[in-house]
Amino acid sequence: MKIQFSSDLDYQAEAIASIVDVFQGQETCRTNFTVAALTDHPQLDLALEGEDSDLGIGNRLRLLDEDILTNVRAVQLRNGLAPSAALNGMNFTVEMETGTGKTYVYLRSIFELHRAFGFTKFIIVVPSVAVKEGVHKSLQMTEEHFRGIYENARLDYFVYDSQKIGQVRNFATSDSIQVMVINIDAFRKSFTDPSKEDKANIIHRPHDRMTGSRPIEFIQATNPIVIIDEPQSVDTTPKSREAINSLHPLCTLRYSATHVDKHNMLFRLDSVDAYERKLVKQIEVAGIEVEDGFNRAYVKLMEVDNRHGGVRARIELDLVQSGGTVARTAKWVRSGDDLLDLSRGRSVYDGYIIEDIDCTRGNEYISFTSKPEIVRLNESIGQVDADHYKRLQIRKTVQTHLEKELLLRPRGIKVLSLFFIDRVANYRGYDEQGNPQPGKYARIFEEEYRAEIKKPKYDSLFGEIERETAVEGIHDGYFAADKKKVAGRALTLFKESKGEGTTAADEDAYNTIMRDKEWLLSFDCKLKFIFSHSALREGWDNPNVFQICTLNETASAMKKRQEIGRGLRIAVNQAGERVHGFEVNRLTVMANESYHRFAEQLQREIEQETGIRFGLVETHLFANIPVTDAQGNTVYLGTEASRVLWNHLCSMGYIDNKGHVQDALKTALKQNAVDLPEQFKAQAEQVQAVLRKVAGNLNIQDEAKREVVKLNKAVYLSEDFKQLWDRIKYRTSFRVDFDSEQLIETCATEIRDNLKVGKARFVTRTARIAIDRGGVAAQEIAESVAVFDGRDYQLPDVVGYLQNETNLTRRSIVAIMIRSGRLADFKNNPQKYIEQVAAIIKRQMRLFIVDGIKYQRIGDRDCYAQELFEQNELFGYLSKNMVASAKSVYDHIVYDSEVEEEFARSFEQSEEVKVFAKLPGWFKIDTPLGSYNPDWAVLVDMSGQSRLFFVVESKGSLFSDALRPIEQGKIDCGKAHFKALGTDVNFTVANNYTAFSGELAE
Repeated sequence: MKIQFSSDLDYQAEAIASIVDVFQGQETCRTNFTVAALTDHPQLDLALEGEDSDLGIGNRLRLLDEDILTNVRAVQLRNGLAPSAALNGMNFTVEMETGTGKTYVYLRSIFELHRAFGFTKFIIVVPSVAVKEGVHKSLQMTEEHFRGIYENARLDYFVYDSQKIGQVRNFATSDSIQVMVINIDAFRKSFTDPSKEDKANIIHRPHDRMTGSRPIEFIQATNPIVIIDEPQSVDTTPKSREAINSLHPLCTLRYSATHVDKHNMLFRLDSVDAYERKLVKQIEVAGIEVEDGFNRAYVKLMEVDNRHGGVRARIELDLVQSGGTVARTAKWVRSGDDLLDLSRGRSVYDGYIIEDIDCTRGNEYISFTSKPEIVRLNESIGQVDADHYKRLQIRKTVQTHLEKELLLRPRGIKVLSLFFIDRVANYRGYDEQGNPQPGKYARIFEEEYRAEIKKPKYDSLFGEIERETAVEGIHDGYFAADKKKVAGRALTLFKESKGEGTTAADEDAYNTIMRDKEWLLSFDCKLKFIFSHSALREGWDNPNVFQICTLNETASAMKKRQEIGRGLRIAVNQAGERVHGFEVNRLTVMANESYHRFAEQLQREIEQETGIRFGLVETHLFANIPVTDAQGNTVYLGTEASRVLWNHLCSMGYIDNKGHVQDALKTALKQNAVDLPEQFKAQAEQVQAVLRKVAGNLNIQDEAKREVVKLNKAVYLSEDFKQLWDRIKYRTSFRVDFDSEQLIETCATEIRDNLKVGKARFVTRTARIAIDRGGVAAQEIAESVAVFDGRDYQLPDVVGYLQNETNLTRRSIVAIMIRSGRLADFKNNPQKYIEQVAAIIKRQMRLFIVDGIKYQRIGDRDCYAQELFEQNELFGYLSKNMVASAKSVYDHIVYDSEVEEEFARSFEQSEEVKVFAKLPGWFKIDTPLGSYNPDWAVLVDMSGQSRLFFVVESKGSLFSDALRPIEQGKIDCGKAHFKALGTDVNFTVANNYTAFSGELAE
């Protein structure tokens, strides 16, 4: 099969025109120069024997810099890009998201530049073997396509080889389009010192066969147009930039999705544009998380730091939460910190005291005083069995692959899956005789594949094929190769690679996977599952990769954009035609982390690598909005008008002074009511459309104006409020008595009836990724669970742990566990058992305690001072959670529920209520169930006959059985507290003001 190329994609035409239009006004011309003849050359077809010289042909530019700058600014205006202030050299940038055809664009730009201006000499500079092979393959695949478009225009291309100097001479002398593909390493080394010339690249050395000339001089004389593929890996160092300049380029065009240096940006098709225009696959992430697997000491080193007052490290560990559950939490630690204390008493961390924190770049790690483990940066200890985890990743990949085969094979689309691994031996090893042996991932894959295809739903995929042998030939590995003699036989062995894609061994591996790209897409090729090194980054991808699975031993070393970039291209069918639409084009990434983290990291990388700032309005954002001038011609709004509009948005509070979108803009967009100056009213719809893209779908928690709540001093300083506060401000202490035997029996019964301890689980949550100007969002679409039955941990001292948690005696703990009859559950999942048993015991203890609680007022000095109200800073949102007040200690009441809102309005309207206050969060009553914060303090004047002082708890229900036990327990403690104060304060619970006023009548 042959991949078919479309010649009429609008975005590619825009990118090509952006380059061509830089040279508007240039006449077709060329420069000639003398080229020395080759001597004793084997390539007689490249020059006539006996010739002493020949005529060289080069590119020539007649335009002045100011003409080029005018053209550049016109292109930038058209494409909505920030205008260049100055040219600063003939360097231009095109940004195109991975998978959108940047190689096709710059190859076709070569033909367009030749047709329009007669330019003939082009050099494509690449960073690695992988990209070099990819470009060479693209030239081969598009050759026939371009001949059809450009009337058989001749284009000669070659990959630079230092042993074939004749190709360089032919490059200089030919009058047809010449394209040289060269690796930056082939000409980066050059020396002016003649004594060191033997260390320079051959391209820089004088050559006898060229009458002492250097090959680089032939290239320099042509003034080639240099195209840099993946410049972030090519010319970001002084040596590389010097090497590029040594080519004497007429201009330098840089193409990438992730530029570091952006010189005169001409066209931009970033990840957001590509996603919105459905030019790449939609991304799904299947994140695998372990739930209830906290039976070992888990520690992950996330970062180290020596810049903030000493050396410290941020680690992730399993921490006991306030409710007794365990959750994975990040904490900063220093040398000497005890993880047993930091985890709040989790016995698995006994002995894990931070000893050493090393911040040396490339050698970051932490160690412990009495444990042998060393944890390196981004690595962890204490995870569940790694092989079980990887098996589940492979299983999910196989399942997803087969499901997509059912969907896509009838449409003539072959499905491929790509596995990234970090050690070749995990996929393939060798015995003593050098015979290949499957590694653990290969064995796991075959086991899982055979098990999955037995399901009847896959009958249509296999027909009469023997299922047991169906796995043969469907998977293979692509790694660097090493030719050795083993037991007298010459063998090719796969080996580890540095992963830079620059060695000869890398070249052998990439040749196979690059040159078979079209064969891989054919149903005639059995290969469907590809295992390769994690360093397979730029340069290789395949349009029909639908699954990517990261099987690294630790967290993925690859960046998310590099990882997903291998499979972003739109799929092709057996006719080589692109098949568009997200219903077909979904790339599923089997990540070794949660989808939330994957999405967060992906957004960070997009921001860091592309310069996109989600939720940011740039001053030139509206420049390319089309408008009609006085003559009826379509022109663009322009950068100056765009800046005027930006300043208006800033003055209206829609954006801040750095351009960040504010809630006010989101509200106005939602209501389709963005306030615009009169001069832009005709473009209001287009302006709002642009702003919607930038604002995106970020959560808008509050749409109204944020207000500061101020102290109402008239009430605060009044005698009424002083009398109210003086009655409730005092603090108390408490003691409890309870029947221990009854507690044991109750706890045992509760554990027997309600304990739910399952084994640890792997939960795979699949989320669909959406990318827009607001950010990267993940929406969960599916969840599946697999049980982990491993027992690779020591059983903890459950009695000691529960004793520490509950303060009961060991005798009581043992009695509860035995009487419950649920001890067998302890072995299923020790940590989960401990968590739940501790929670049950503590809950029952609290209820017992409430029944026997006794409060006593501490004294007159231990109280909440009235002045604390002056230190309390409150905020709220008008029409959302605020009620204006004239009777409260604050000018507004910030409420938390509809019940509280109803009370606040009723207090304000009631003639009997003189003053009231919503009690601040710092007003707390100590209880054995935790701190308790009542809702209201109210002073009621009954027509001058009596003054009543109330503390009111407002609840949606008055029935104690409708409240949670702890909630009801706290209310009971509140009653006991206010009774112990000895003041005439009435504590009551009411679900609305009518119920409260009923008590006043009584």
